[in-house]
Amino acid sequence: MHAHISVITLAVKDLHAAFAFYQEGLGLNSAGIIGTEFEHGAVAFFDLQHSLKLALWPQDSLSHDTGISTSAFCPTQMSLGHNVNSSAAVDQIMQQAQRAGAKTIKPAQPTFYGGYAGYFQDLDGHLWEIVYNPHFSSLSA
Repeated sequence: MHAHISVITLAVKDLHAAFAFYQEGLGLNSAGIIGTEFEHGAVAFFDLQHSLKLALWPQDSLSHDTGISTSAFCPTQMSLGHNVNSSAAVDQIMQQAQRAGAKTIKPAQPTFYGGYAGYFQDLDGHLWEIVYNPHFSSLSA
């Protein structure tokens, strides 16, 4: 298998609230919620970077599609990392997320590897790490 991830799907409880958080709160670009004419079809896609999209899909729809029953959510099963090019960019994004309704889990602070990072949870508890790693290059805020 040649790994090439093209969509990251987050299961959400309230599609409209999650959409507003990501579009209005974080400023991600989207054409809006589509597929509402289909049962279990409503979804929103956001552009992240070339050939990569973030999808928000109601949890009951994902459960229906996969045949897997919903279960207790554990936010530390996975995190989404957003690397930026400065400590100031980390602070700016953490503040933006908090204004949008995110819960700050770990305020931005120096890391053991010489970087700077913080964690927040979106409205559904998905964990995001906003990080400046001086050992990565060619990153944007």
